[in-house]
Amino acid sequence: MSQRSASPPQASEPGEDIREQVVRMAARLEPGINQLARLVVERQRAEVPGFDRLPGDMQDLEIASAARHTIRGFLRSAQGLADTDAEVLRERAIQRASEGVHLTGLLRGYHVATEVVTDALCAAARPGEEAALLWLTRRLFTTVNSLVEQATEAYLLGMAGQQEAKRELAAALVRGDAPQEVAARCGLPLEPGYLVLSVRAPVPQEPVAARRLLHQVLVRLAPAADGRVLSLPNEQGGHILLPLGTPHADLVRHLSTGPSRPVIAGAALAATPGDVPAAAEQAHRIAAIARTPGVHRLQDVLLDYHLAGSKDSAAELAALLDPLDGHAGLVEAVAAFLDCDLDRRRTAQALRVHPNTVDNRLARAAQLTGLDPHTTHGVQLFGAALTLRRLAEGSATGFLPG
Repeated sequence: MSQRSASPPQASEPGEDIREQVVRMAARLEPGINQLARLVVERQRAEVPGFDRLPGDMQDLEIASAARHTIRGFLRSAQGLADTDAEVLRERAIQRASEGVHLTGLLRGYHVATEVVTDALCAAARPGEEAALLWLTRRLFTTVNSLVEQATEAYLLGMAGQQEAKRELAAALVRGDAPQEVAARCGLPLEPGYLVLSVRAPVPQEPVAARRLLHQVLVRLAPAADGRVLSLPNEQGGHILLPLGTPHADLVRHLSTGPSRPVIAGAALAATPGDVPAAAEQAHRIAAIARTPGVHRLQDVLLDYHLAGSKDSAAELAALLDPLDGHAGLVEAVAAFLDCDLDRRRTAQALRVHPNTVDNRLARAAQLTGLDPHTTHGVQLFGAALTLRRLAEGSATGFLPG
């Protein structure tokens, strides 16, 4: 990005007949710079959306300081003096970008300051100084236009640096490559844990289209994470890291709203930053297995995931039966129902109970687990879970090799 000159473009110099008036008017305003800066902050608090949600020290110290620099720089320039504050304003713009302040709010501050200074100039003008007032007003607009350009360029430069830092942190987390050190070096916070998504399109994409898909998903999910989101692109789409605790319902809602291309997202939890690599791998496998657009968790594709040879799914698959433990006869009813080829009367005979009892126990099992043993999906998952439990019990009692 090109570096602009610290001095704004100069309006045509006033004639000698009004030069002294211009200097006197500018000097007349200098003692009131602090008061004008406070007025700028008060106006922004009242008029700029979201300003009142900024930290108090940012409102009353940093933004007030930037207003003082802006006003002082203009008045010094009008008197033919060097503006020593231009670099401070650029640094402030870069800082605002790193803090997530919207560019529109930043630029609105310059326009508010313009209105405040214009009003002050009009109030300070004396009879016979109309030409000097007109020249100063035009000079003010020229100066502010230049400052807005420089602030926008600095802000975008700061945004680019911030995005690169976030991408570097995301890569360190996904790869397990000293994320604490990267976060400290980049000045970025680490979340206590992450919800890791792996996103892809339902059909293979070219790399440019895959990156575009990732960007679209990021834009849609940012509100669900209050902007605290990291991303790492890959050839299919990429990984997205959201703060742990981001509600699943919010993900589904944000991914399903607005006109956009369909996306498949695998989701896995990382309880700590150190768990992110395993969660990223799991989310990637879930997304690869899932066949329909939407957000998919392990339990949504559990059987296919396990049959794909994933070692990290056996415990969760076996745990599907855990809600039935402590409820007499429910596990036995489901096992017998499957063994009897879904025949309720044969199941009743095997358990020596009435067929209605079988129905009641199966309905209760479905209520507790969310799986219906009358459906193909339920049969597959219950069958796999029962097999894994039997294998575990056999290994524990010595009937199977450990």
